[in-house]
Amino acid sequence: MGDPIAKAELFDSLARVGKALGSGKRLELLDLLAQGERSVDALARAAHLGLTTCSAHLQTLRQAGLVATRRDGTKIHYRLVGPDVAALYALLRDVAGARSAEVAAARDAYLGTDNSTAVDREELRRRLAAGEVVAVDVRPTEEYTAGHIPGAVSIPLDQLADRLADLPDGTDVVAYCRGAYCVLAHDAVRLLHTHGRRAARLADGMLEWRLADLPVATA
Repeated sequence: MGDPIAKAELFDSLARVGKALGSGKRLELLDLLAQGERSVDALARAAHLGLTTCSAHLQTLRQAGLVATRRDGTKIHYRLVGPDVAALYALLRDVAGARSAEVAAARDAYLGTDNSTAVDREELRRRLAAGEVVAVDVRPTEEYTAGHIPGAVSIPLDQLADRLADLPDGTDVVAYCRGAYCVLAHDAVRLLHTHGRRAARLADGMLEWRLADLPVATA
């Protein structure tokens, strides 16, 4: 029959991990860490948090066994403990998006309802190999450095308007960013269309690329 007290402790332990995920800001921090290791101050800036608040959220994630740390002088760097944590975050996001009308509405309000063409990972790989497109990574430079699609060019979104000349004339552009819920690629495609460039976006992003165990380049 089993010990009901031990069983209760087991499920309470599982619930503590679930509780660590029960914060929008902590999920945002996991989304950022899925792109690569970051210092506390870099995470705080990216997530628009104060250092103290950011540190408290990271400690909660660490106590749940989801992130680990590395000290570099006076700085503490955080990273996901493994790809299974990234997969857990992605699954939570996808299930919520598919099953919750509230999440789906919030997603559409954030990403916009443009009709931009989206290509999947296999199509992008095929077209890159054939030299038919240039892939543009519109994430911040530090995320590109931590890992990017082989052959992709780094042009952060806030630099794209000033660096259109860096893109070869007459070649289609495929923009990508962090993942399926990242707005940067959507904004990049809208900007490129405004300037008369043929552009599409990767249907998801770097998170899903890594989870699919596809090649990743670092710089």
